Amino acid sequence: MTSIAHKFRISSLQPTIWRNLSDKGNRYTVKLTRGYKVDDGWRETDNLGFDDLLPAIKLLDQAHSWIMNQVEADRKVRKTAEQAAK
Repeated sequence: MTSIAHKFRISSLQPTIWRNLSDKGNRYTVKLTRGYKVDDGWRETDNLGFDDLLPAIKLLDQAHSWIMNQVEADRKVRKTAEQAAK
């Protein structure tokens, strides 16, 4: 099962971190999108312009840190559950 684990934004850029549940525990993936306005509302694309590159790096670094912290938290929960089952 896949669900959104976390979202955040800088300007028009937004990484969405997805949690994928598996037999081996949670796995995380990231989709980076850029929002843009059109006549009938907002759209998203994964194409980035020159001015998007540095903010994208910062967002991806934040996503990486968030996932690292979450993986550690997942590991602790799994370890506690294993110890309780003994």
